[in-house]
Amino acid sequence: MAPVVRVEELGKSYRAGSEPVPALDRVTLDIAAGDFIAVMGPSGSGKSTLMNLLGLLDRPSSGRYWLDGEDVGRLGPDRQAIMRNRKLGFVFQNLNLLARSTALENVELPLVYSGIGVAERHRRAAVALDSVGLGHRRRHWPGQLSGGEQQRVAIARAIVNEPRLILADEPTGALDSRTGLAILALFQALNRDGRTIVLVTHDAHIAGHADRVVTLHDGRLISDRPIAERLDAAGELAARDRQTVHEAA
Repeated sequence: MAPVVRVEELGKSYRAGSEPVPALDRVTLDIAAGDFIAVMGPSGSGKSTLMNLLGLLDRPSSGRYWLDGEDVGRLGPDRQAIMRNRKLGFVFQNLNLLARSTALENVELPLVYSGIGVAERHRRAAVALDSVGLGHRRRHWPGQLSGGEQQRVAIARAIVNEPRLILADEPTGALDSRTGLAILALFQALNRDGRTIVLVTHDAHIAGHADRVVTLHDGRLISDRPIAERLDAAGELAARDRQTVHEAA
């Protein structure tokens, strides 16, 4: 079976004056269906550039990228936009929720762009919100939700179209540690259900909840290693809650 993602010698350069500056340098990587990969590296290592290329938000300067078996570099902008909507789900640190739309309406957005009818949009969005534990908050505005709840809305929006790949860029970066663990537990649950996830983080502990860690430095892939025993976010949450109860007793 072909991998969900295959990139070969992928590169991206930007201009600084008259000189090209490489942001990503000849990266080769396969991501199989059901993988949960953490991408790590210091600031400027190429993490966000790789995420933008995988998400079809930017075009590479060199190399090739196959998404679900299709060579996307050969596609025009319109076809790439269709693939981005149907094959990819995005979870960003800044969430990008519409303040004047309810949780349900925010989750429906990818379905609107797909041309899905109103009744079916409502049904699918409600199912997605239920799956992240927010079915009871579907009529609330983002401003009425906590940071963790807003992130769950963003995750529901990312999965509502049943994408082949979920791309999450520092999804716990703006959250307190306990809420961040709850979001990681949700990602692990989605992964157990067969979702393929790529998560960008600078935090080694967060990366330890994935199955593989890919490390970038100066735009180059310097390490791609499996995690023998990944951390269990739900177990960490339970242990933390037991400790809180013990301290309060």
